[in-house]
Amino acid sequence: MDYANIVHEEFKNRYGGRPVLVRSPGRVNLLGEHTDYNQGFVLPAAIDRAIWFAVSGRNDSQCRIYSVNMDQEAGFTLPHLYKSTLCWPDYLLGVVDQLMASGHELSGFDCVFGGNIPPGAGLSSSAAIGSGLAFTLNHINHLGLDRLELAKLAQRAENEYVGVQCGIMDQYVNLFGLPGHVLRIDCRSMEHTRLPLSDPNCAVILFNSNVSHSLAQSEYNQRRAECRRGVEQIRKSYTEVESLRDVSPKILDSCRRDLDAVVFRRCRYVVDENGRMEAASGLLEAGDLNGFGQLMFRTHQGLRDDYQVSCPELDYLVELVADDPDVYGSRMMGGGFGGCTINLIRTGAIARLSENVLKCYRKRFGIETTGIVTSIAGGTEIIGEPYE
Repeated sequence: MDYANIVHEEFKNRYGGRPVLVRSPGRVNLLGEHTDYNQGFVLPAAIDRAIWFAVSGRNDSQCRIYSVNMDQEAGFTLPHLYKSTLCWPDYLLGVVDQLMASGHELSGFDCVFGGNIPPGAGLSSSAAIGSGLAFTLNHINHLGLDRLELAKLAQRAENEYVGVQCGIMDQYVNLFGLPGHVLRIDCRSMEHTRLPLSDPNCAVILFNSNVSHSLAQSEYNQRRAECRRGVEQIRKSYTEVESLRDVSPKILDSCRRDLDAVVFRRCRYVVDENGRMEAASGLLEAGDLNGFGQLMFRTHQGLRDDYQVSCPELDYLVELVADDPDVYGSRMMGGGFGGCTINLIRTGAIARLSENVLKCYRKRFGIETTGIVTSIAGGTEIIGEPYE
């Protein structure tokens, strides 16, 4: 579906006028899962799946937002914001809230948005919505915020208004993504390095488990709290430690007796994942997809056993491809307890592999998996201004 035209036509029919049209991408993360909120390194990329916005400013304080995918409208009057009973508007209200809290003056606006990022798949539709609206309001109100400021603002919106304690990765790659490249993001310094991933013999395919277990949000916040408790305990012996980014395997082992068993396992996963990230850049730069893929498999094992955010459906999807010679690597992706696995495979194997995975998964669980072939794309951008 051409969501650029869909949101534009809906905007014209519903509100009239000539809106700015903005594309805001979803993302995949090749390596570095749950390390962003521990000030570590991550390796994400923006993708061709996206949320499209059609937005125009108003001369009053009224705001109207329509979701094409939900077929629902929400409205509010600035500066009075209240959480919505519909839930989805909160991801947009949080952005408006943070802009006002930062001292920016906003006019009212009309907004239609929709897209092809499947919710609950771990492709960060929430960051695409929040970062996309932040980018658009910054533009139409001439606020002058740069992309890093917008990423931090969109993150705070999810943390403080929605209540999801996400890290910075999703918002960052949404705004800084580049076609044909993954970004090695340092989540402490907020700097990134571009690494190519444009081998025509390598495809990125996602297998959506099409399950979303209710534990996802509460367990995500709990994992953050467990990592924080680990740092607090380790710091008693190593005062230089600010986050798990600063913890080596040797330091962690020396503190094992002082840590709760569960907290130790959470910390061990993050420390190991930071170690894998150190090796990942060199492997990608050398074009060693087999070596890189092995890191992906080991990350899945850590997420399953130490961080305990996987589920039987995701584990099975990884098991199905683990011994396939056309698969470089596979792992669960995202917060966990459902969503997608990300797979690097040889391009010529897409049809054969997809057919086998879909057949076996249906037989095992009685539900369908969805194969999503995606490509690496650029970050949030204006498509047209004004769009006609």
